[in-house]
Amino acid sequence: MQEVEIDEEVDVIISEWMGYMLLYESMLSSVIVARDRWLKSGGLILPSHATLYMAPVTHPERYSESIDFWRNVYGIDMSAMLPLAKQCAFEEPCIETITAENVLTWAIVIKQIDCSTVTVQELESVTANFSVSSMMKASLHGFALWFDVSFGGNATTSSDTQSESSIDSSLSGDIGGNGVHQRKKRAKSPSTLVLSTAPEEAPTHWAQLSHAEEGCKT
Repeated sequence: MQEVEIDEEVDVIISEWMGYMLLYESMLSSVIVARDRWLKSGGLILPSHATLYMAPVTHPERYSESIDFWRNVYGIDMSAMLPLAKQCAFEEPCIETITAENVLTWAIVIKQIDCSTVTVQELESVTANFSVSSMMKASLHGFALWFDVSFGGNATTSSDTQSESSIDSSLSGDIGGNGVHQRKKRAKSPSTLVLSTAPEEAPTHWAQLSHAEEGCKT
């Protein structure tokens, strides 16, 4: 992308840049370069907006397969393997399909991206403070992350630009005591097309990213 040369500015940039967990191995930085070099003022980027979500999850099947399995291996007690099993399970995130039944709370908005204004520097580090209350009695096994992208017309209009502390106009949700807003059910909009990788939506090849936490209680 950095080496391409074209003779005129463009009206539209379309790119499927999303990676796992939205930003892992994504190509958004290349889209930003193309936008800054070639997109006309008032031009269109598709998708126009993206939102990264996170929620605590329970995953007893996976926990049983990867950890509890060692308590009884075909009648043999191999509990001595539990520390190593937990170390391996908690070492790296996993790309897998999480169902809505696994999710313990309303999702937390971790990052909102306006593709018309986001910078490469803004993507170098993403942090969020959050506090949640479980909606059910279940073991906490870790956290899952997923994303939505929207194709909502001209991304440069002021009505489409959302701040990190405000609720996306296409969502209904609550703001917690710490100011972090939570995703409930997306309101349908005839003018906005949304691609969602949420657990309650149809599975996609992105699935969800889950990360088991060693300190979680079972």
